[in-house]
Amino acid sequence: MSNTESALETFESAQFAPGTAQNPQCEDGANVEIITARDVPLGGPRAMTVHRTLPQRQRSLIGAWCFVDHYGPDDVSITGGMDVAPHPHTGLQTVTWLFEGEITHHDAGGNHAVVLPGEVNLMTAGAGICHSEISSSSTTILHGVQLWTVLPKKDRNGPRRFDHFAPEEVTVPGGSVRVFLGDLFGQSSPVPTFTPLVGAEIHINPGETVTFKANPEFEHGLLVDAGQVQLEGVNVRPAELAYTGINETQLRIKNTGTTPARTLLIGGEPFTEEIVMWWNFIGRNHAEIETYREEWENHSDRFGVTHGYISLDRDGLLRLPAPKLPNAAIKARINPEPTARPGMRID
Repeated sequence: MSNTESALETFESAQFAPGTAQNPQCEDGANVEIITARDVPLGGPRAMTVHRTLPQRQRSLIGAWCFVDHYGPDDVSITGGMDVAPHPHTGLQTVTWLFEGEITHHDAGGNHAVVLPGEVNLMTAGAGICHSEISSSSTTILHGVQLWTVLPKKDRNGPRRFDHFAPEEVTVPGGSVRVFLGDLFGQSSPVPTFTPLVGAEIHINPGETVTFKANPEFEHGLLVDAGQVQLEGVNVRPAELAYTGINETQLRIKNTGTTPARTLLIGGEPFTEEIVMWWNFIGRNHAEIETYREEWENHSDRFGVTHGYISLDRDGLLRLPAPKLPNAAIKARINPEPTARPGMRID
């Protein structure tokens, strides 16, 4: 998925003691910081809207997770579905996870795949790649999440690769889980990552609680897709991302409603390298971003060529042009300390 905007929201927070009216979380529980989504159009004449929770000024990364777009359920006959022409990436991995519908993926590494619900598709850009994404002709409802992880310095100029994994849905007390990256609930994903990460879809039964052991070296984010959910006693609305910092050994997700709840858990060790993130590129300084943009516009071999893309729009673009760079130098993102900051919201 291509990043179509760069505006970031400001954030103000206040500290309240756990168990107070302002911060109604469990008295003995983890602090929870709520990150609300920005609605962003995903291009095209009938732009599909995505709910973006990362990156923001409030928090740019959770572990190495640096981008979270949540979309649907969308009737593609109304929204036009997903139709993202070939576009470039550097220094990152794309992680596609669907709840409903299908997406056809083509990339310059020669990988052609149909992304299905419950199956993770992870594309490693390395030094450079381009790819396209389009909802399949059989899709009527499109619903899922697109995520990116940033590659560390030692691996960011490595080779392209593509990984696919269909994790088993495992029943746990209070619900069920599919672990697509890392380790959780005794389940382990075989998909390799370049920094310690976890990713899982967690379902919570009505009126029940799913409790799990958290890696204390990880910070975590819980994205709510559907249902009435509390994380550590704090209400988290659909499309919101609830953040907990490091040093937590247990987290509790409660479904306070009468219908099943679905969430997506991400986490990892705090990523401490400074990065510059602009459009679809991740680099380490403004000069690198300038170079990537110029190379993409000049059809450099860095990104290769995507074969197989056919737009839903007969007049659609064959590849996405890069936007203009800002007049000022793009600065590195400064992420806050890996400690949750309870916000001003009162439920």
